[in-house]
Amino acid sequence: MSLNLEHIPRVKTITKQDFIKTYFKSQKPVVIECFIEDWPAYTKWNLDYIKKVAGEKTVPLYDDRPVHHKDGFNQPHAEMKMADYIDLLKNKPTKFRVFLWNILKEVPVLQKDYMLPDFGLRLMKNLPMLFFGGKESHTFMHYDIDLANIFHFHFEGKKEVILFDQKQNKHLYKVPFSLITREDIDFSNPNLNKWPNLKLAEGYRTELNHGEILYIPEGYWHYMKYITPGFSMSLRTLYRSPKNFTKAIYNLFVMRNFDNLMRTLKGQKWIEWKNKKALKTK
Repeated sequence: MSLNLEHIPRVKTITKQDFIKTYFKSQKPVVIECFIEDWPAYTKWNLDYIKKVAGEKTVPLYDDRPVHHKDGFNQPHAEMKMADYIDLLKNKPTKFRVFLWNILKEVPVLQKDYMLPDFGLRLMKNLPMLFFGGKESHTFMHYDIDLANIFHFHFEGKKEVILFDQKQNKHLYKVPFSLITREDIDFSNPNLNKWPNLKLAEGYRTELNHGEILYIPEGYWHYMKYITPGFSMSLRTLYRSPKNFTKAIYNLFVMRNFDNLMRTLKGQKWIEWKNKKALKTK
């Protein structure tokens, strides 16, 4: 038995009116296959090009090790020159990923390679983020702390994406006071005997190819696995739901600070308690 996942709808291209009406207002994901062919990035952006223009930059690296109480929020596990990291990606599988790397700040020349797309929403133009991964590397199933709407532009290679909306929380073994599910669940091939509640979860799946855009509605859980080495860029826009505004404020100013405090006071016992609590569903 496998997860209950439907294929994310795909369109060749879309007008902003149709996007707003069909996907944004209903908060449903969609893959847009042909939208950025006029971007210089469409033909230029690959691992070799990034190595050429950003090879000397030091980038933060993350892997799939379990969360430890001494880890800070989004604290990297290692650092490496981008040139060395890309050589690693191309030569052998690695679990190291680049996560939330701000190209606007670090490599201004890349700004000339893309334009803000007009989907009828106000995008945060100062927050374009790049994500890199090697073959078989993956993120934990998580959602973003600000519950933003995300446009995820994929370059080079292929990656698997699995999404769930917030209504599925009780089936996903969500870890309390965090933005992740249990880290020992392999969402690309889950053991449903060990994690039976996943049988009740209803989600979405797709594989992204070079130049495709995935719209991830606000607050959606997302798991991403690199089938081949590659990278993506995300642009975001704020939530439309007042309920999600309240959740975002809570996450940013209450939940995160409380979790940090408990890590300091309780250490690893706090992490262990949270993981046990995730096994108890309502």
